[in-house]
Amino acid sequence: GPCTEIFYDHGDHIWGGPPGTPEEDGDRYIEIWNIVFMQFNRKSDGTMDPLPKPSVDTGMGLERITAVLQHVNSNYDIDLFRALIKSVAEVTNATDLANKSLRVIADHIRSCSFLVCDGVIPSNEGRGYVLRRIIRRAVRHGYMLGAKDTFFYKLVAPLIDVMAEAGKELKNQQEIVEKVLKTEEEQFARTLERGLQLLDEELEKLTGDTLAGETAFRLYDTYGFPLDLTADVCRERNIKVDEEGFELAMEEQRKRARESSGFGTDYNELIKVDSRSDFSGYDHNEQQGTINAIFHNGQTVTELKAGEEGIIFLDKTAFYAESGGQVGDKGLLIGKDSQFEVTDTQKYGKAIGHIGKVLSGSFIVNHKINAVIDVARRDAIRLNHSATHLLHAALRQVLGTHVTQKGSLVNDKYLRFDFSHFEAVKPEQLREIEDIVNAQIRLNSPVVTELMDLEDAKQKGAMALFGEKYEERVRVLTMGDFSTELCGGTHAARTGDIGLFRIMSESGTAAGIRRIEAITGATAIESVHEQSDLISLVAHALKSDGSNLVEKIKTVQEKYRSLEKELQQLKDQQAAQESSSLGSQAKNVKGIKLLVRELNNVEPKMLRTMVDDLKNQLGSAIIVLSTISDGKVSLIVGVTKDLTAKIKAGELISFVAQQIGGKGGGRPDMAQAGGTDVEALPAALASVDEWVESHL
Repeated sequence: GPCTEIFYDHGDHIWGGPPGTPEEDGDRYIEIWNIVFMQFNRKSDGTMDPLPKPSVDTGMGLERITAVLQHVNSNYDIDLFRALIKSVAEVTNATDLANKSLRVIADHIRSCSFLVCDGVIPSNEGRGYVLRRIIRRAVRHGYMLGAKDTFFYKLVAPLIDVMAEAGKELKNQQEIVEKVLKTEEEQFARTLERGLQLLDEELEKLTGDTLAGETAFRLYDTYGFPLDLTADVCRERNIKVDEEGFELAMEEQRKRARESSGFGTDYNELIKVDSRSDFSGYDHNEQQGTINAIFHNGQTVTELKAGEEGIIFLDKTAFYAESGGQVGDKGLLIGKDSQFEVTDTQKYGKAIGHIGKVLSGSFIVNHKINAVIDVARRDAIRLNHSATHLLHAALRQVLGTHVTQKGSLVNDKYLRFDFSHFEAVKPEQLREIEDIVNAQIRLNSPVVTELMDLEDAKQKGAMALFGEKYEERVRVLTMGDFSTELCGGTHAARTGDIGLFRIMSESGTAAGIRRIEAITGATAIESVHEQSDLISLVAHALKSDGSNLVEKIKTVQEKYRSLEKELQQLKDQQAAQESSSLGSQAKNVKGIKLLVRELNNVEPKMLRTMVDDLKNQLGSAIIVLSTISDGKVSLIVGVTKDLTAKIKAGELISFVAQQIGGKGGGRPDMAQAGGTDVEALPAALASVDEWVESHL
């Protein structure tokens, strides 16, 4: 719809003109407010449908309003930025406070810190990729200012001071935010170093005086290597950069991004259901309801017949729709003479959609049916969900209150819990966490659910889970005096129902984010049985009664290591004997000794030892050895140092490897490769003589 903007005139002492004039780029007239009168829904074909409820969208620029109130004409002159810019100058040792790089870093530390605080972690896709690029841009500007060491994370503390009460959550997560930013900056430094190596390699291979735009873009896109840095390095060597080619490659990437972006989706074509569903599954396993709508192949229909797949919406249902990490229910929708197998349950606005297939009969809009969940599956999910809350509280007790949830998955098989923590959880800490959760299970505290206002819930100390959206009236879940959280999921009646809690794994998923996977109930008990059975089998195999199992295993390990060492000595002797007999088989090519052989019954890792022996034996020579193991070819080329000016091992092995469907590389005096075309090996080895002769 139409829009209007409000501008502020900073005064005639500042250059610039009103919008629409030649001087509009000046700083005198600055837009401080934008108002959009939303009137139409634009479809993908360009048609404009009037909105049933026209509305107003209004947005005010906080920094710009602040600049007006503080009588300055630049956002960067307001008190918030002045303090941050001063801090940036201190950590980068910059002296010119007017340098624009200071402004970039001051702006970026705000966005990066709050993104991490909000659960975003640097990655190569989605919002994590956006965060990574912002961090790297800030760090790059730090390098331009002369920063020698990691500096960006040091600005989190000054930012907290500036934000005061508004940054309270940032203060709570200061340690994790600093860890993530520091880790990313250190990784970027390694990336830049690798990028410089690759750029050097590309420039060494370059013929002509211009670096291809695609090469510059690959360095930028894969390694975050800025174009201006590439240009600087090239300029030192009197080489130009094809900037036009770089821009073309950049535009191609933007095009791909637009095509894969959610913004390309025509939301007019997505499933939209105006009705709502009442959920009764907190205390019901089945519920009679009326069919409100049916969708088949994305289109609304009045009937779904046997064999057809679709989505059925009811006015009331006991089925839980996927939300807050808990998976959707499965089960059956049962009519008078019909059955519909529900394989998943999802939310569509305020409506709950039962996704599945008609097994028999048909389902018709406005008909009454019975929705029956898979109770055994739901019960297993409930145990895992309740255990997730106990795990969260135990983590905060053992590791610290900086721990917050960053994601979860709760299904009938196991639970997965992602949380903020700056290092791997130690084995003894995992044991303590597991013990605390099981102690809470044995207390058999009631799991109490209360409906209350959101503010009252916060006053009670309820902890909101990451990724969950809450309305004004919320469900507060309490387990004894141990755990109080906001949660809309389904749970056990008492903590004792969980039975047993076992942590199966702990790992890192990103900088500052750890993941625990655990099991409960019958699944946990089954895992105890499996572990006990395994110990019994091992004990039987080692002829142990179980009490001295560790000592038995250590004895076997020591014997294995001794035999392995003895075997290696025999292999070394065999290789030395093979090398001794091979040396006499070298031929003379233009006065140079050349030995090319395929070896049988030789392990690939022995080739290097044999080449070293042959070099010592022959004094001056080119050696090419190969062997076949497990259907793959292993190649090695050795060139004595007096010949590397004429023949480089890396070039020779590349020539041979490409003939057997492989690749490899190495130093001028030693190179290794692998290949998959066993049949082509004899011809490839036969071609070595001619190649060597042509290069001497």
